[in-house]
Amino acid sequence: MDKQPESPAASASASASAAAAAAGPLRDRPQPAKSTASLTRSRGWLIAGISTALVLVLGGVVTAYSAAPDIPRGVSVLGITIGGMSRDDARAALNAGLADRIDQPVHVKVQDRPVDLNPADVGLSLDVDATVERAARHNRLLALLGRDQVEPVVNADGKLLVAALKPAADAVGAPATMPAIRFDGLTPQPVYPVPGKGLEISTTTAAVTRSWLREPETVVPIVDVVPASTPADVDRMLAELARPAVAAGVAIDTDQGPLTAGPESIAASLVIDSDEFGKLNPHVDETALRNAMQPELARVEITPQSATVGDGQIVASSGGTLVDTAKLAADLMPVLPKAPGAERAVRAALKQVEPETTTAELEALGIREQVSTFTTYFSGGLDSGRSINIITGAKKVDGAIVKPGETFSLNGFTGPRGYEQGYKDAPIIMNGKLVPGVGGGMSQFTTTLFNAAYYAGMEDVEHQPHTLYFSSYPSVIEATIFYPELDLKFRNDTQHGVLIDTSYTDDSITVSMWSTKVYDKIRTEWSAKRDFTEPEEIQSSGSDCIARPGSQGFRQDAWRIFEKGGKEVRREKFSWRYDAEPRVTCRGRN
Repeated sequence: MDKQPESPAASASASASAAAAAAGPLRDRPQPAKSTASLTRSRGWLIAGISTALVLVLGGVVTAYSAAPDIPRGVSVLGITIGGMSRDDARAALNAGLADRIDQPVHVKVQDRPVDLNPADVGLSLDVDATVERAARHNRLLALLGRDQVEPVVNADGKLLVAALKPAADAVGAPATMPAIRFDGLTPQPVYPVPGKGLEISTTTAAVTRSWLREPETVVPIVDVVPASTPADVDRMLAELARPAVAAGVAIDTDQGPLTAGPESIAASLVIDSDEFGKLNPHVDETALRNAMQPELARVEITPQSATVGDGQIVASSGGTLVDTAKLAADLMPVLPKAPGAERAVRAALKQVEPETTTAELEALGIREQVSTFTTYFSGGLDSGRSINIITGAKKVDGAIVKPGETFSLNGFTGPRGYEQGYKDAPIIMNGKLVPGVGGGMSQFTTTLFNAAYYAGMEDVEHQPHTLYFSSYPSVIEATIFYPELDLKFRNDTQHGVLIDTSYTDDSITVSMWSTKVYDKIRTEWSAKRDFTEPEEIQSSGSDCIARPGSQGFRQDAWRIFEKGGKEVRREKFSWRYDAEPRVTCRGRN
């Protein structure tokens, strides 16, 4: 076979190998340099490999993140684990886990004075939605490392909180006197500031919100309180505002004719008090201005009339025209510092006002017939303090409408019942004894209202009978009230609206309810009285002593029976224990 000639490349390779062998070991020889093309190819493969790895890693991270729950695993709030949950499940878990804690009284100590607060009364609440969002934003790595506790989002009304704790704070330290100017008739009287000890809104709020739902008790700090306004500020406001304000009246022009805000109306409505920092804050109170100017306003106003029920018929509503007293109160402030003889005049706008309840609304609510009525009796005529209190409360409630599903609160409807609201001194029960107090007699109206709601079939939400038995009221099914601790609440659990109608004579108060009847009849059965206790003998020589004959204490039950179609369809049991009323003798009296 013929031998093939070697190619030039093969020959060159063989020569190079021979030369290398002759030169010695490879590590002792210099390496030939790589070509530029070879380096470029190597770097390209390296970059491609790294890019592929990054794509795979990032893809895994994105896949893992997209599959992760809303709340990082391991996260908890107030000891409740919500990690690994969706937002909806986390909200449900917090609501369920805190259900038995959220409405419990809050135990607070102002130094050594314990105070129990109702969370709702001071605006204390857990913002579940905001808490869940905070948990969702929690760093997942920190959660995995054990830092898995998320702070709850808690809200509170600082002003209500400080107001509720103020009596305790005042008892443990000398409270600061905030600057003010009070009117004694037409004479302004200065109240100069005095530093003292008390509560500060931000620190009090922070202490309560930080410990609520976590600690069994919150200690609120007492701090130094130094009013912002000085005695010199009070004197300056006295000279520049208070005295000129009542030195003359203010002319008020309206489209329906002129009015006058006299010095008496100005003194009754100009409020010069302090904000929470002790800085003087003068303003005209709209409600006080309207009350003080009522005879004047009546000359140009047409009062709107809500639809109501009379003689079994709906009495139609009508609109009205009222002076815009909110704007008038603000417009008066720049005029009041002006001296008599200067232009003391403003213009007041009239506004169209719709009635609170229209005829159409009343008809739509199904208010068409009387479903209950109840009357109690009093003595002393209409001029006694007790009678005035009963009638004042009745007028406040007259015409109130309770829509289907709504809960009526007597305290919520009337608000505070003090001298400023027209209530007078009359006997009240305090610690099992009759003592003088503002608003006495409101319990009789409360009992009358409770029975009207009771026989209308309303759901009893909250009521408390008296501690002592009064024969003028039906035993067990009666109610007392004391603002704000004791309330009367009932819920309209029917499909129809309820209108509360009150009326009175010189010796009686009546409450009737109008709606659509659900039951044919509601009646009461009582058990026999039992477990009697005897009254103790008390002798008193105090000027506020109220002599009482005393009475036995006892226990009794009452059943509310609902009838429809001539048959009993359900019944409810009410029970109460009355204390024995002490037999009180006032020494030194005939």
